[in-house]
Amino acid sequence: MPVKHDLLADLNMTRDAFDAHKKTDARLSTLHEQYNAKDAEVVEAENASADDTRVTLLRKERLKIKDDIVAHVKR
Repeated sequence: MPVKHDLLADLNMTRDAFDAHKKTDARLSTLHEQYNAKDAEVVEAENASADDTRVTLLRKERLKIKDDIVAHVKR
């Protein structure tokens, strides 16, 4: 069963801390929007029983955005 990915758990941040950081960091806000859009694509593909290759590609794209977010937050 497809489940939305929990980015904040991966970042080990609370929602409040993350939201506060986004308010002062336009780049983080943009990355988060991209992440949410890609996560929705992954969930949609999983729900539609899309081809494994397609789902894997979407997951890799989502992971790349997450890695960008982690690197950005840690700078």
